[in-house]
Amino acid sequence: MDIRRLTDRLGGLAYGGDYSPEQWDAEVWKQDDELMRRARINLATVGVFSWALMEPEEGRYDFDWLDAHLDRLHTAGVAVDLATPTASPPPWFTLAHPDALPVRPDATRLTHGSRDTYCLASPAYRRAARRIAAALAERYGDHPALALWHVHNEYATRCHCDHTAAAFRVWLRARHGSLDALNEAWGTAFWSQRYTAWEQVLPPRASQWHRNPGQALDFSRFWSDETLAAYREQRDAIRAHSDRPVTTNLMLPGYQNLDLWAFGREVDVVSVNHYPSAPGVDAAAHAAFDADRARSFAGGAPWLLMEQGTNTVYADGRVLAKDPGDVLRHSLAHIARGSEGALFFQWRQSRAGAEQWHSAMVPHAGPDSRTFREVTAVGEAVARLGELAGSAVRTEVAVLHDSDAWWALTVDGLPSSELDYFAALRRAHRALWDAGRTVDFAHPGHDLGHYRLVIAPALFLLSDVNAHNLRRYVAAGGTLLVQHFSGMVDERLHSRLGGYPAAPLREALGIRVEEYRPLRQGEELTLSDGSTATSWTESLRTEGAEAVAAYTDGMLDGSPALTRHAFGSGHGWYLSTRLDDTGYAALVGRLLSEAGAVPELPGLPPGVEAVTRHAPDGRSWHVLINHGADLVPLPQAGHDLLTDGPVHRLPPGGCAVLRAH
Repeated sequence: MDIRRLTDRLGGLAYGGDYSPEQWDAEVWKQDDELMRRARINLATVGVFSWALMEPEEGRYDFDWLDAHLDRLHTAGVAVDLATPTASPPPWFTLAHPDALPVRPDATRLTHGSRDTYCLASPAYRRAARRIAAALAERYGDHPALALWHVHNEYATRCHCDHTAAAFRVWLRARHGSLDALNEAWGTAFWSQRYTAWEQVLPPRASQWHRNPGQALDFSRFWSDETLAAYREQRDAIRAHSDRPVTTNLMLPGYQNLDLWAFGREVDVVSVNHYPSAPGVDAAAHAAFDADRARSFAGGAPWLLMEQGTNTVYADGRVLAKDPGDVLRHSLAHIARGSEGALFFQWRQSRAGAEQWHSAMVPHAGPDSRTFREVTAVGEAVARLGELAGSAVRTEVAVLHDSDAWWALTVDGLPSSELDYFAALRRAHRALWDAGRTVDFAHPGHDLGHYRLVIAPALFLLSDVNAHNLRRYVAAGGTLLVQHFSGMVDERLHSRLGGYPAAPLREALGIRVEEYRPLRQGEELTLSDGSTATSWTESLRTEGAEAVAAYTDGMLDGSPALTRHAFGSGHGWYLSTRLDDTGYAALVGRLLSEAGAVPELPGLPPGVEAVTRHAPDGRSWHVLINHGADLVPLPQAGHDLLTDGPVHRLPPGGCAVLRAH
């Protein structure tokens, strides 16, 4: 297990962050050495945005400055996560290779002056990225400070240039085999789009109106594969000279440019960045959401929180400050869910440049500040949690997460602008988090047999193979909730004929959807159980299922809205509308109860987050975070690793890590 190699090297969990000594002078470096010792820093990410210093002109490398800093960090007892700097090409590169600059869908070619100014499909860029990755690995592959390799930074940027078009056509030939197959897959008989030569096929650039949905979906798949190929090239160049584990820091935002399941299979250690999108308890729920996703992409194995903002919450166009204690609470939320540490962007807040207002462990105010005092306290706390290294999280509940289904819900021409995949994922996870359950995310093609409850909140696209897999899950005893507008199209985005969803899933659910009926903006309907329907409705009929709740208004008066079907040894539920928050929480609570999915630490009130990590030798630990405003007595006393003493109650905002009996 490569993550265990890292924690063994560190002697416990990782604590630290991005370090950019090139922004400072020798006097500040001396301060950094002392402050890192004080904060218990044991891992620093170095070199992320240093390409212009490492390679001041094409083919000429200058690593003397980097030698000095790696040696200095090693002497100070700080291990290094060494990055390849390829997320930010230097000015000389873009001047020499202007065709490597990214192009927007509207054909605008971007210019140098920010980060991510490259096209991943550009041959010149790929060659330069491989060269510098190999040069770094050859020089530092066995450096005593080196603990981890960090390829690139936040892969995300798309491009629609001619290099991309050429690579897209190669990918399409491999996927479809022939133009006839491509035309069939994309439905080009509509709107006279039939292709008669490969040179006619382009990326989905700006067009007069709706772009071809099959083309858009395939482009998303292609770009993810192209990005993964670029990552593999750098990874393999590194592995030729070094045996240290290799990762890249994955972003988990509200857009989906990568198949994160695929990346999880290729990295030695899954690492992610997390920046909450709202303050307070919403930030805590967001941290749990991203942490559960990261662990799931790692296949349940321990992973690493590579970046978080020390004092940063992005919300409504503002950079908000975190509440006192949030540094510990957010860090523990990730550690509870399997992270082998807590890292930040960045160590010292920049005094100039595009991110000078991004918070850091050492703020502009310096170490005599609330932020650094919290950072130091959290460093002490993380240092006490070393025995959790290598332990894992077990869950009984899963939410289905499929890149294809997400991409499919971003194409043009859908019947409602409120069909938001990310929002549906967040909502399902939040309802389970509020109910005190830890959640896995799973692909609809995974073996789901060990979950008592599976929720499919937005499974618009569903292949026949995966539909059969969900049918088997229900038949074998599982409880499955499928939500509206699911199973409507196959993997080519072709609509299901004869009724929705896909036939194997219809059989498990015991229903047949005949018509989708989005509601007007702001329109609400009342269901027979008193709950409120919003945004969307469907006309369906039961084919073996029982109606749990029905519509009571309009043309759907009396028609089923929520159904339950006993199928094999399990139950398939279908929700044909979007319930309001209260109704949805009640439904999720009922499903958890009927499926027998109980909390790992019963007896805690709402607002107390509780997650258990389990070691292979049978030991376990309960991580507790009180998000409420009241003092909470614990159902059982325990030894708290954070205080090295017994704990019987949690104050508001309080945390504990208990050795389980």
